[in-house]
Amino acid sequence: MAAPAGYRVSALDIRRLSLFLAVVEHDGFTRAATAVHISQPALSQAIAELESELGGPLFHRLSRAVTLTEAGAALVGPARAVLREIDAARQVTAEVNKLSRGRLDLSALPTLSTDPLPALLGAYRQAYPAVTVHIASPGDPDELAEQVRTGAAEVGVTDASRAADGLVTVPFRGQQLVAVFPPGSAAPADPLRPGALAGIPLILTPPGSSGRRLLEAALGLEGLRPLVAIETSQREAILPLVLAGAGAAVMPEAIAVLAAAQGAVTAGFDPPLMRELVIVHRPGSPTPAAAAFLAVAARLATRHR
Repeated sequence: MAAPAGYRVSALDIRRLSLFLAVVEHDGFTRAATAVHISQPALSQAIAELESELGGPLFHRLSRAVTLTEAGAALVGPARAVLREIDAARQVTAEVNKLSRGRLDLSALPTLSTDPLPALLGAYRQAYPAVTVHIASPGDPDELAEQVRTGAAEVGVTDASRAADGLVTVPFRGQQLVAVFPPGSAAPADPLRPGALAGIPLILTPPGSSGRRLLEAALGLEGLRPLVAIETSQREAILPLVLAGAGAAVMPEAIAVLAAAQGAVTAGFDPPLMRELVIVHRPGSPTPAAAAFLAVAARLATRHR
């Protein structure tokens, strides 16, 4: 049952309802006051205020006994229901704050799905196994920032060079990019200068993507441009395309290790081609689940240095 029509429950009313039930359950004001550790005048005043709000008496105050009026009897069920709901809400909130349950909405660039997201979420889930993680895959850093800004995601893992204004930016770690060539390719110098890729057909993500911008900037320092063989937004297709001989690519080191295990030829760059990663969130206090994620990321970043 709900509270009486038109009756709005406030924090003060919750206390009055609990005192009302104490009088009911202890058959009188004296015993109720003793049970809840307040003075009898204070208890009587609280009940009088509740009766005033509800527009009528809740008890018949007899010389030796207290009995419920018809209105009081009608209030017992709704009062108990309200207090049960409050207790349930407190319990749920406590569970979420202690991370014995909860949800984390995370946005991450697709190119981070192999590194560092697995290690990051593996450590997070081991520490907080009761928290469910929902991952969004934005098309680019701008979309990721919008997801975080609008609340569609609580935190985002993104490229430091594209972190958005208005969001809190937490440095995470660097991600090294390496060149990956099809199986059977002649072994290049390792490390090689980015300019060595200028005449090699490359499999690239679309213009504006973080990895492509980094490569174009490195080549631009030598007055060069990449030779595009295939341009695709389907990042999961890049490694199979390289293995099939469609062209070379620049990939995160973790993916290059997988490629080498399948016969691809890899080489690092001199100077290293690094993408700096950050975690972003909205200003203000993050939720317990998001705060725990930031703490796990900070620990991993420290180990990676």
